[in-house]
Amino acid sequence: MPIDASATPTRAALAVLITLQTVMLWALFARTPPHPPAEIVLFGMAPFLAVAISAALAALLLTDERCRAGSALALLAALLALVSFGPQKWVDPSIAKIWPAVLAAEIAVAVIAIRLGTALRRGGRSERP
Repeated sequence: MPIDASATPTRAALAVLITLQTVMLWALFARTPPHPPAEIVLFGMAPFLAVAISAALAALLLTDERCRAGSALALLAALLALVSFGPQKWVDPSIAKIWPAVLAAEIAVAVIAIRLGTALRRGGRSERP
């Protein structure tokens, strides 16, 4: 099977984040353990996950590394994912149940950061027509 020319590690990482956050949103609605809390001090979790998923999907559609807006959205999606899956989760009491999602999300965030950092250093980005 030929590799799609638009396939990049960043796009794959965004797909990972979209999948993880969508599954967590479904778990929240179904109350399937381990599910995220319905709300935290700052906001309701469902609206937050909706924004995080939307940012990742928009970055995916804008071809991330080739477009400034896509790169900015990919970075936003990575930062939003860290709220749910960041390093603070390694000390969460439920880490034994959620560590695969935390690890996968952190790897995806690292891929996004490395790829966007490399693209920024190259300076070879152009706006999408």
